[in-house]
Amino acid sequence: MNTKTVPKLTLFPLTAEVNKQGHLVIGGCDVVDLAEEFGTPLYLFDESTLRHRCREFRDEFCKYYPDTLVIYASKAFLNRALALIFKEEGLGLDVVSGGELSIAHSVDFPLDKVYFHGNNKTLEELNLALDLI
Repeated sequence: MNTKTVPKLTLFPLTAEVNKQGHLVIGGCDVVDLAEEFGTPLYLFDESTLRHRCREFRDEFCKYYPDTLVIYASKAFLNRALALIFKEEGLGLDVVSGGELSIAHSVDFPLDKVYFHGNNKTLEELNLALDLI
């Protein structure tokens, strides 16, 4: 594929390129093709960029504060694929619902790195949390 690099703006993932048709390509996937197949709006997550940012945050914080655990706020967005990436990259998870807790549990996220907090928990959510510890 004849591609050229997109100017390095923080808006774009690290793998962003423009192909010979002038289409944005992220992670080797033509965004126009993805939009045609799945419709819009379409949310794309570039695994290479996510992993790079996880390492960057973890390494920079731990350089100055060695006992730091970088924690992702799951309420921003969480699915099994993201939870696995965060687990593999050594991050923690901030979860506020039974659904987020269930996703963490479904990928065997280490519970000593899962922080379940906040108010307005149902009895079922509290029982789930207690059952998992």
